[in-house]
Amino acid sequence: MPVNLCIDWGNTNIKVAIYDQDRLVTRQIIDSDKVKENFSALLEKYSPSNSILCSVTDHNNEIESLLAERTKFFILLDGYTKLPIHNAYYSNDTIGPDRLALVTAGHLLNPDKNNLIVCLGTCVTYNFITKNKTFRGGAISPGMRMRLKAMHQLTDRLPDVDADGELLLLGYDTATCMRSGAIFGMAAEIDGMVAEYQRTYPDFNAILTGGDAPFFANKLKCKIFADPDLILKGLNLIVNHNVQFSR
Repeated sequence: MPVNLCIDWGNTNIKVAIYDQDRLVTRQIIDSDKVKENFSALLEKYSPSNSILCSVTDHNNEIESLLAERTKFFILLDGYTKLPIHNAYYSNDTIGPDRLALVTAGHLLNPDKNNLIVCLGTCVTYNFITKNKTFRGGAISPGMRMRLKAMHQLTDRLPDVDADGELLLLGYDTATCMRSGAIFGMAAEIDGMVAEYQRTYPDFNAILTGGDAPFFANKLKCKIFADPDLILKGLNLIVNHNVQFSR
Protein backbone atom coordinates (compact mmCIF):
# COMPACT_ATOMS: atom_id res chain seq x y z
CA MET A 1 0.00 0.00 0.00
CA PRO A 2 1.36 3.49 -0.84
CA VAL A 3 2.20 5.72 2.10
CA ASN A 4 1.61 9.49 1.84
CA LEU A 5 3.38 12.35 3.60
CA CYS A 6 1.06 15.38 3.89
CA ILE A 7 2.40 18.77 4.99
CA ASP A 8 0.36 21.78 6.09
CA TRP A 9 2.89 24.64 6.31
CA GLY A 10 1.01 27.50 7.94
CA ASN A 11 1.93 30.93 9.22
CA THR A 12 2.17 29.65 12.80
CA ASN A 13 2.79 25.88 12.70
CA ILE A 14 4.08 23.20 10.37
CA LYS A 15 1.76 20.19 10.67
CA VAL A 16 2.51 16.87 9.04
CA ALA A 17 0.68 13.58 8.77
CA ILE A 18 1.57 10.14 7.46
CA TYR A 19 -1.31 8.25 5.84
CA ASP A 20 -1.42 4.64 4.74
CA GLN A 21 -4.17 5.02 2.15
CA ASP A 22 -6.92 6.65 4.27
CA ARG A 23 -5.59 5.48 7.63
CA LEU A 24 -3.80 8.10 9.71
CA VAL A 25 -0.51 6.64 10.95
CA THR A 26 0.88 9.69 12.75
CA ARG A 27 0.26 13.42 13.06
CA GLN A 28 2.98 15.79 14.28
CA ILE A 29 3.95 19.45 14.57
CA ILE A 30 7.42 20.06 13.16
CA ASP A 31 9.96 22.25 14.93
CA SER A 32 10.52 25.20 12.60
CA ASP A 33 14.14 25.56 13.78
CA LYS A 34 15.05 22.07 12.55
CA VAL A 35 12.82 21.65 9.54
CA LYS A 36 15.17 19.74 7.23
CA GLU A 37 16.37 17.41 9.97
CA ASN A 38 12.80 16.61 11.04
CA PHE A 39 11.60 15.95 7.51
CA SER A 40 14.63 13.74 6.83
CA ALA A 41 13.80 11.73 9.94
CA LEU A 42 10.16 11.29 8.83
CA LEU A 43 11.23 10.19 5.37
CA GLU A 44 13.70 7.73 6.85
CA LYS A 45 11.23 6.25 9.34
CA TYR A 46 8.12 5.92 7.15
CA SER A 47 9.54 5.78 3.58
CA PRO A 48 6.49 7.45 2.01
CA SER A 49 5.89 6.84 -1.68
CA ASN A 50 4.11 10.15 -2.22
CA SER A 51 4.22 13.61 -0.69
CA ILE A 52 2.25 16.85 -0.89
CA LEU A 53 3.17 20.27 0.44
CA CYS A 54 0.56 22.94 1.14
CA SER A 55 2.26 26.20 2.09
CA VAL A 56 0.75 29.63 2.77
CA THR A 57 4.06 31.25 3.72
CA ASP A 58 7.65 31.56 2.52
CA HIS A 59 8.87 28.07 3.26
CA ASN A 60 12.34 26.57 3.03
CA ASN A 61 12.74 25.69 -0.66
CA GLU A 62 15.21 22.95 0.24
CA ILE A 63 12.24 20.98 1.51
CA GLU A 64 10.73 20.85 -1.98
CA SER A 65 13.96 19.38 -3.35
CA LEU A 66 14.16 16.92 -0.47
CA LEU A 67 10.59 15.69 -1.02
CA ALA A 68 11.05 15.45 -4.79
CA GLU A 69 14.22 13.40 -4.31
CA ARG A 70 12.99 11.10 -1.54
CA THR A 71 9.45 10.34 -2.72
CA LYS A 72 8.32 8.92 -6.04
CA PHE A 73 5.53 11.48 -6.49
CA PHE A 74 5.62 15.04 -5.10
CA ILE A 75 2.98 17.79 -5.35
CA LEU A 76 3.38 21.45 -4.42
CA LEU A 77 -0.29 22.31 -4.04
CA ASP A 78 -1.49 25.46 -5.80
CA GLY A 79 -4.52 26.80 -7.62
CA TYR A 80 -3.75 24.71 -10.71
CA THR A 81 -3.34 21.31 -9.06
CA LYS A 82 -5.77 18.62 -10.22
CA LEU A 83 -8.49 18.13 -7.63
CA PRO A 84 -11.24 15.57 -7.02
CA ILE A 85 -13.64 18.54 -6.92
CA HIS A 86 -14.42 21.42 -9.32
CA ASN A 87 -12.62 24.68 -8.61
CA ALA A 88 -14.67 27.74 -9.65
CA TYR A 89 -12.50 30.23 -7.76
CA TYR A 90 -11.61 33.14 -10.03
CA SER A 91 -8.06 34.03 -8.93
CA ASN A 92 -6.12 30.78 -8.84
CA ASP A 93 -2.81 32.67 -8.72
CA THR A 94 -3.62 34.07 -5.27
CA ILE A 95 -5.77 31.43 -3.63
CA GLY A 96 -4.44 29.93 -0.41
CA PRO A 97 -3.85 26.25 -1.21
CA ASP A 98 -5.06 25.32 2.26
CA ARG A 99 -8.55 26.40 1.19
CA LEU A 100 -8.49 23.84 -1.64
CA ALA A 101 -7.57 21.09 0.80
CA LEU A 102 -10.32 22.18 3.19
CA VAL A 103 -13.13 22.10 0.65
CA THR A 104 -11.88 18.82 -0.85
CA ALA A 105 -12.11 17.11 2.54
CA GLY A 106 -15.34 18.90 3.46
CA HIS A 107 -17.15 17.68 0.36
CA LEU A 108 -15.87 14.12 0.37
CA LEU A 109 -16.78 13.73 4.05
CA ASN A 110 -20.29 15.18 3.47
CA PRO A 111 -21.04 14.69 -0.25
CA ASP A 112 -24.80 15.19 0.05
CA LYS A 113 -24.47 18.65 1.66
CA ASN A 114 -23.63 22.21 0.73
CA ASN A 115 -20.61 22.63 3.02
CA LEU A 116 -19.20 25.78 4.60
CA ILE A 117 -15.76 25.17 6.09
CA VAL A 118 -14.74 27.82 8.63
CA CYS A 119 -11.00 27.77 9.29
CA LEU A 120 -9.68 29.73 12.28
CA GLY A 121 -6.00 30.51 11.86
CA THR A 122 -4.02 33.68 11.30
CA CYS A 123 -7.04 34.71 9.24
CA VAL A 124 -10.59 33.38 9.34
CA THR A 125 -11.55 31.83 6.02
CA TYR A 126 -15.08 30.86 5.00
CA ASN A 127 -14.93 28.28 2.22
CA PHE A 128 -18.10 27.16 0.48
CA ILE A 129 -18.44 24.06 -1.68
CA THR A 130 -21.77 23.04 -3.17
CA LYS A 131 -23.08 19.50 -3.09
CA ASN A 132 -22.33 19.20 -6.82
CA LYS A 133 -18.70 19.44 -5.56
CA THR A 134 -17.92 22.95 -6.82
CA PHE A 135 -15.79 25.29 -4.73
CA ARG A 136 -17.40 28.71 -5.10
CA GLY A 137 -15.25 30.86 -2.79
CA GLY A 138 -16.36 32.51 0.45
CA ALA A 139 -14.78 35.19 2.61
CA ILE A 140 -11.62 36.11 4.50
CA SER A 141 -11.40 38.19 7.68
CA PRO A 142 -8.78 38.82 10.40
CA GLY A 143 -8.12 36.06 12.90
CA MET A 144 -8.19 36.44 16.68
CA ARG A 145 -4.56 37.45 17.22
CA MET A 146 -4.54 39.62 14.12
CA ARG A 147 -7.47 41.61 15.52
CA LEU A 148 -5.67 42.21 18.79
CA LYS A 149 -2.38 43.08 17.06
CA ALA A 150 -4.12 45.47 14.66
CA MET A 151 -5.68 47.43 17.50
CA HIS A 152 -2.25 47.84 19.09
CA GLN A 153 -0.25 48.56 15.94
CA LEU A 154 -2.73 50.90 14.25
CA THR A 155 -3.33 53.11 17.28
CA ASP A 156 -1.01 55.16 19.47
CA ARG A 157 -2.17 54.06 22.89
CA LEU A 158 -3.94 50.70 22.84
CA PRO A 159 -1.71 48.05 24.47
CA ASP A 160 -0.41 44.79 23.04
CA VAL A 161 -2.92 42.34 24.52
CA ASP A 162 -2.54 38.56 24.48
CA ALA A 163 -5.54 36.39 23.65
CA ASP A 164 -4.78 34.11 26.60
CA GLY A 165 -6.05 36.22 29.45
CA GLU A 166 -9.17 37.11 31.38
CA LEU A 167 -12.15 37.02 29.02
CA LEU A 168 -15.33 38.85 30.00
CA LEU A 169 -18.25 40.01 27.90
CA LEU A 170 -18.24 43.25 29.89
CA GLY A 171 -14.62 44.38 29.99
CA TYR A 172 -13.59 46.46 33.00
CA ASP A 173 -10.30 47.88 31.66
CA THR A 174 -8.64 48.43 28.27
CA ALA A 175 -7.12 44.96 28.01
CA THR A 176 -10.34 43.10 28.86
CA CYS A 177 -12.35 45.40 26.58
CA MET A 178 -10.01 44.69 23.67
CA ARG A 179 -10.09 40.96 24.35
CA SER A 180 -13.89 40.99 24.61
CA GLY A 181 -14.26 42.88 21.34
CA ALA A 182 -11.81 40.69 19.44
CA ILE A 183 -13.01 37.31 20.70
CA PHE A 184 -16.75 37.75 21.26
CA GLY A 185 -16.90 39.90 18.14
CA MET A 186 -15.26 37.15 16.12
CA ALA A 187 -17.63 34.54 17.57
CA ALA A 188 -20.61 36.71 16.64
CA GLU A 189 -19.21 37.12 13.13
CA ILE A 190 -18.87 33.36 12.68
CA ASP A 191 -22.40 32.73 14.02
CA GLY A 192 -23.77 35.37 11.68
CA MET A 193 -21.96 34.08 8.62
CA VAL A 194 -23.03 30.48 9.27
CA ALA A 195 -26.64 31.61 9.79
CA GLU A 196 -26.60 33.62 6.55
CA TYR A 197 -25.30 30.67 4.51
CA GLN A 198 -27.84 28.38 6.16
CA ARG A 199 -30.66 30.75 5.17
CA THR A 200 -29.39 30.93 1.61
CA TYR A 201 -28.53 27.30 0.86
CA PRO A 202 -30.59 24.15 1.61
CA ASP A 203 -29.03 20.87 2.75
CA PHE A 204 -26.43 22.88 4.62
CA ASN A 205 -23.55 21.70 6.78
CA ALA A 206 -20.85 23.72 8.60
CA ILE A 207 -17.42 22.50 9.70
CA LEU A 208 -15.02 24.28 12.06
CA THR A 209 -11.27 23.72 11.81
CA GLY A 210 -7.92 25.48 12.22
CA GLY A 211 -5.54 26.14 15.09
CA ASP A 212 -7.93 28.41 17.00
CA ALA A 213 -10.98 26.17 16.54
CA PRO A 214 -10.73 24.60 20.03
CA PHE A 215 -10.66 28.10 21.55
CA PHE A 216 -13.95 29.05 19.85
CA ALA A 217 -15.83 25.74 19.77
CA ASN A 218 -17.72 26.45 23.03
CA LYS A 219 -18.25 30.15 22.26
CA LEU A 220 -20.39 29.65 19.13
CA LYS A 221 -24.17 29.39 19.12
CA CYS A 222 -24.43 27.84 15.66
CA LYS A 223 -24.50 24.12 15.04
CA ILE A 224 -21.05 23.36 13.68
CA PHE A 225 -18.98 20.17 13.59
CA ALA A 226 -15.29 20.51 14.56
CA ASP A 227 -12.54 18.61 12.73
CA PRO A 228 -8.96 19.66 13.60
CA ASP A 229 -7.36 17.54 10.86
CA LEU A 230 -9.46 18.66 7.90
CA ILE A 231 -6.58 20.18 5.88
CA LEU A 232 -4.44 17.07 6.31
CA LYS A 233 -7.34 14.84 5.27
CA GLY A 234 -7.86 16.99 2.19
CA LEU A 235 -4.17 16.83 1.28
CA ASN A 236 -4.27 13.05 1.48
CA LEU A 237 -7.31 12.95 -0.81
CA ILE A 238 -5.64 15.28 -3.31
CA VAL A 239 -2.38 13.35 -3.49
CA ASN A 240 -4.27 10.04 -3.93
CA HIS A 241 -6.32 11.62 -6.73
CA ASN A 242 -3.21 12.82 -8.56
CA VAL A 243 -1.32 9.55 -8.11
CA GLN A 244 -4.28 7.70 -9.59
CA PHE A 245 -4.27 9.88 -12.73
CA SER A 246 -0.48 9.74 -13.11
CA ARG A 247 -0.49 6.01 -13.73
